[in-house]
Amino acid sequence: MSQSTMQHPSGHGMRGYSRDMPYFTAMFVICIYAAAALAAPTGSRQITLDDPLNPYPTKPRITFRGDGTFKITVFADLHYGENPWDAWGPEQDVNSTILMKLVLAEEQPDYVVLNGDLITGENTFKQNSTRLIDEIVAPLNEVRIPFSSTHGNHDNEPNITHLEEIRREQLVAPLSYTRTAPPGIGGEEGPGTYWVPVYEHETDVVPALILWFFDSRGGYSPGKNSTPVPDWVDESVAGWIEQQTTLMDAAWGPADTTRGALAFVHIPPHAIQAMQPGLNSTRDPGLNADLLGQGSTQATTDPSNIGKDQPFYDALTKYVKNLHAVVSGHDHGDEWCVREPTKNIIFCFSKHSGYGGYSDAGWGHGIRNIVFSSPSPTDGLESWIRMEDGETHARVILDADYN
Repeated sequence: MSQSTMQHPSGHGMRGYSRDMPYFTAMFVICIYAAAALAAPTGSRQITLDDPLNPYPTKPRITFRGDGTFKITVFADLHYGENPWDAWGPEQDVNSTILMKLVLAEEQPDYVVLNGDLITGENTFKQNSTRLIDEIVAPLNEVRIPFSSTHGNHDNEPNITHLEEIRREQLVAPLSYTRTAPPGIGGEEGPGTYWVPVYEHETDVVPALILWFFDSRGGYSPGKNSTPVPDWVDESVAGWIEQQTTLMDAAWGPADTTRGALAFVHIPPHAIQAMQPGLNSTRDPGLNADLLGQGSTQATTDPSNIGKDQPFYDALTKYVKNLHAVVSGHDHGDEWCVREPTKNIIFCFSKHSGYGGYSDAGWGHGIRNIVFSSPSPTDGLESWIRMEDGETHARVILDADYN
């Protein structure tokens, strides 16, 4: 038996505790939790390694760095698997892998998010479509960086589904924190809704940050009689958000003072569409080349469906406290951030990372970096776009003063 210890590329260790840890290490951790329980006020609920509120009892805990910072790198719209029947498609996958390896080596993030459309599912073959997941996560496995995925409209197609991608990722990536929602949550073909705790220190009982991941569905149902899948976060997720935050408050104390939050979803909420006409390139920097409209934000493929994601949006902004931002992909030609006034939250686009998927001259390929300056739930975040060649732009501070 061995302790589960990961060496982060930046040089600081990411040490986790799992059920196969050495006996004395396990006893040490148990004593820490026991001491916390004795010191806590009578009647308070303590988190243990087996507590159901800790969804990853066998994985390393995700923690801030020793200097109090935490860096997330977001790859979005990788679109692996295009045109597998000719030379062009596999070449794009090779280029996307080169980009991932380069960025991971130079940016050395603490956590990675794959923000949807991992695969161009309509181009893949049923018999080997999930093998593309092996190719996508290989650079992350190689440097042993923990990560999570959201899934997009192109990940739901007759030859691939969100659930198949999630199960494959869990099988081949030991440091994948992607998981599925409980039964009945997420709606048709939308299983990928979950959260990941991030702790200031690995022995802390209460996380300093919750990363939320939501499945915006879209695409087409599997099989020969394929039909369109709704392209918004299902209303069942609204009740789940309220339930989960209630459990968190009961276990960890009020979120207002104990933890921050950051949310990821592939297709932008429909409310964001109204923000584009008023963008200011100085205040809201970043590429703004993709006009939002039909099919580019949730619930807009059919006018009768506009606003179907409102229950989700209402619950997210009501119950998730200290929500620093909501980060989406989907629209390859947009990179900007903006404050959405009806809910007073900041929204940001990711950056089109993959060589697959639609593009245009001058858009390029890159990632969005997000850096927490401290574990404080109210401190601002710094975010920017990094291109494949190392050039950076659209640097903003996402805090109470933004916009």
